Amino acid sequence: MKKINSKILVFIISSFHLLVMSSSLLAQKANPPGLKYIKESELKKDLYALADAHFNGRSAGTLDELKASMWLAEKYRSIGLLPAGDDGTYLQFFNLWRNHISDKSVIKINNKTAKLWNEVAVAQMANASIVAPIIYLGNAADIDTLQLDIKNKVVAIEASSKGININVSLPTWRYSRSVQAKYVMPLIRKGASAVIIIADDFAEKAWDDAAENFKRGNYDIDGGPNVTLTTTVPILWMHANAKADLQNNTAFMNANIIVDKYSYPSVNIIGKINGTDPKLKEEYVLYSGHQDAHGIRNAHNNDSTYYGADDNASVDVAMLASARAFMKNPAKRSILFVIHGAEERGLLGSRYYVQHPTVPIKNIVTVLNGDMIGRNHIDSAAFLGMQSPHKNSTELVNLILAANNEGPKFKLDTAYDKVTHVEGWYFRSDHLPYARLGIPAVMYTTLLHEDYHTPLDNAENINYPKLKKMADWMYRSAWKVANLAKRPATDANFKLER
Repeated sequence: MKKINSKILVFIISSFHLLVMSSSLLAQKANPPGLKYIKESELKKDLYALADAHFNGRSAGTLDELKASMWLAEKYRSIGLLPAGDDGTYLQFFNLWRNHISDKSVIKINNKTAKLWNEVAVAQMANASIVAPIIYLGNAADIDTLQLDIKNKVVAIEASSKGININVSLPTWRYSRSVQAKYVMPLIRKGASAVIIIADDFAEKAWDDAAENFKRGNYDIDGGPNVTLTTTVPILWMHANAKADLQNNTAFMNANIIVDKYSYPSVNIIGKINGTDPKLKEEYVLYSGHQDAHGIRNAHNNDSTYYGADDNASVDVAMLASARAFMKNPAKRSILFVIHGAEERGLLGSRYYVQHPTVPIKNIVTVLNGDMIGRNHIDSAAFLGMQSPHKNSTELVNLILAANNEGPKFKLDTAYDKVTHVEGWYFRSDHLPYARLGIPAVMYTTLLHEDYHTPLDNAENINYPKLKKMADWMYRSAWKVANLAKRPATDANFKLER
């Protein structure tokens, strides 16, 4: 064997040492220091607790939402987050205003009282006293509204699914609204004083879910369109068997519809971890989720609790996991954790927060919002806000893509982020109020599933290895943004399509 030259040996050893150091640096870059503190076992433990029947589905504007919020605030405290709500607490309370139909309302057809929610459902609320004949117009799809003279008249139509896409999530929740938008609003614009819709086959199947939604009414915060009820035309649904009494144009309505309005409390839960950089710690990376679900509703498989495990306890517990990680290894920028109240009522908590921020709104550099991150195939995921017109920061998108490539390597779905997608999901989660202000914002998700908004969205059905990968991805993204020398820029040409 030839003797190895000592200089060559030194070179080989030095090169090997450099290679090991380079590999270590690359690994450090790819794996932020707090990653090891995000544990599947803790995610699972927290999720089972938050999505437990004890909280009765955490419906917004109820004690159940407030109880779950106190549980989350206590989690913040135990992890060591600093209070960042109002009055030195983790909490920011706000009022929800609810409009709903009073039980004192009476609707009579041919002097026979129709049982509210069982025989007649009020889909659009209006304080109205009506004594008038009912004009039957026939099937909605056959009506030529241009030829109608219905000003100040009560009209009845048969529902039609023609031109309506029922291949959407929650079709039994959304069908009635689609029928109203397509066929009823033109009648109201022509001057109808009230509209009765006779249920078709699909509306009959959807009756229980739709009536439950109508019964709850609508909600808003101060300054919103639903605070002062502005509609003056009631829309009513009746079962298919009502057609016999209406189609001969001899029917008569006598109704006194009363809308009650009152306030409920809801709450945002807010904590922070201060950054380590003397200057950058004044800026914030904001984690966003929501704690409310849909409470107690119509039973499915003999269970009426809508646990909201994926929607949205999955994100809340991922935020707790990231909080543990950042507590162990703070970043240069501060991290703000905001779990918004009343998202399911119309993004009310996030709308309130951008109007009443507890840190300077201009210092929020990025919003990383999550909505449903615990289901479907372990290698699939998405983030909304990655393509125009929803993309408001190319720099942020590139960072998130890099975080995915360095860690979970999800195959990313891009369909849900398109303007043409039937779900329009970009406009249905808590990143939206921030994005409208031009703050770089995205939404992480593992997409919809058949248990969405049902009692089967429970802790047992969560894919916990998948949830761990999503929590890792969100943490990797936040770590990158929180340590950038310069905040991600908002794209100059950002403008949402609506």
